[in-house]
Amino acid sequence: MTYVVTENCIKCKYMDCVEVCPVDCFYEGENMLVIHPDECIDCGVCEPECPAEAILPDTEDGVEEMLEVNKEFADKWPNITQKGEQAPDAEDWDGKADKFKEHFSPNPGEQG
Repeated sequence: MTYVVTENCIKCKYMDCVEVCPVDCFYEGENMLVIHPDECIDCGVCEPECPAEAILPDTEDGVEEMLEVNKEFADKWPNITQKGEQAPDAEDWDGKADKFKEHFSPNPGEQG
């Protein structure tokens, strides 16, 4: 099992999860984070830290597509080990539907 960052992270990117991760398996994109599934030790400490509830175990129904996104972009984006600034309008985006289709950016984040 691994944990997966889901589409609700897009345009929120709170990053509370980053600092609690004991194995530094978060990677930063321009407008979301992903978890490297081969580095995640399934401890689960990140899940309750996410204000957007965007982190789920890969055993949850419906996360298969986002698991593939996490795998792909964890190999392309920079590793992040410290919490940065959340999106200024994160609260406005939290819970919006179809964020991946309409707003996902494949570009790497700035902190890496």
